Amino acid sequence: MQRFHISATGHSLNYLPEYVAARQGYFAEEGLEVTVSVPKPWDLVLDELGNGTADAVLGGIWVPSMFRGRGKHYVPFAQMAARAPLALLGRQPRASFSWRDLPGKVIAMKGSNGASVGLFVKLLLRENGIDPREVGFIQDLDGAMLSDLFRGGMADFLAIDYPNAAALELAGVGHVAAPLAIVGGDVPWSVYYAEGEASPERLDRQRRFMRGLGRGMEQVLAHDAREIAEFLAQAFPRLSPDLLVRLTNEYRACGMWTTPRIDAASYERWQRGIADGHLTAAPIPYDALIDARPAAPA
Repeated sequence: MQRFHISATGHSLNYLPEYVAARQGYFAEEGLEVTVSVPKPWDLVLDELGNGTADAVLGGIWVPSMFRGRGKHYVPFAQMAARAPLALLGRQPRASFSWRDLPGKVIAMKGSNGASVGLFVKLLLRENGIDPREVGFIQDLDGAMLSDLFRGGMADFLAIDYPNAAALELAGVGHVAAPLAIVGGDVPWSVYYAEGEASPERLDRQRRFMRGLGRGMEQVLAHDAREIAEFLAQAFPRLSPDLLVRLTNEYRACGMWTTPRIDAASYERWQRGIADGHLTAAPIPYDALIDARPAAPA
């Protein structure tokens, strides 16, 4: 059995297929002992990758993108989440949501755990014909702090992960105006990346990991979440079992999980958002960043 350690930027519902693959023994059947750490602060994942503690990081593809040509060589090789697991929480129930309602409003969104939330919301604004400069942003604070401040009256909208937005809605704090996981379209939101070019031995382990992960995705997609309600409750004890089942089924339906292969079209879309956020000088071509070999037959 070969060790394969993942340093993850969080423990999230959108990472569910990995947890299911481990639970079902799919990685073990590939000869891999998969372990996970979630260091705090999140950017310690790069230290774990650099010192050899981790074989891969699970996080945002914006990190390998912005470091390309800037001293580090991080190589994405597999995809976990194909959608942004976010929502916009508003103050009033809405029969319908329009991006045209946002100019002049203030959106609070966390900035302490990376750049993805701000990049994605601003990408959606631009795609819907709105200059992000027409909207006010509060984005340099911790997500939990912003949730408390939103509860106390700060901002018109809160951009937050969908599970917590749904939990706040159930608690009467606000109303989900736009479930971005459902309406936001495809982007390679969460990917696995390693450092440097893969050796033949590392490439073999990555291929086996992707096969196990793919089986985990297939398992999740093939079964109603009610069948794993107990497992969901154990994995995410802070959320109600009914809410977890509902959200998992919504993720199954909206395309949160597809295959471990990083999709080229959604990659190009997300690269535009990353470049517009000034993390890169220009969108990076797919073949210049992604190692597609682990998804190909050995």
